[in-house]
Amino acid sequence: MRKVRAVLVSAVMLLGVSLTIGAAPAHADGGVRLAGIFRDHSECERIGTSGVTQNWWDDYSCVWEPRYGYYFLYA
Repeated sequence: MRKVRAVLVSAVMLLGVSLTIGAAPAHADGGVRLAGIFRDHSECERIGTSGVTQNWWDDYSCVWEPRYGYYFLYA
């Protein structure tokens, strides 16, 4: 339970920081990074598409992580 809580707290903080500061383009560092964690696949896709539209990243993928029960947005 502690590990799940630690992952969720980290995810919420990451999401909050990325929404308040803004996301850097993925091509700036050349790598794939975790851009968000979502309960619903549709929400993950919506934010991923929005990131492409806003030029925050060039591409994204929503990956289901069964051990956590969440979708991870990688951009």
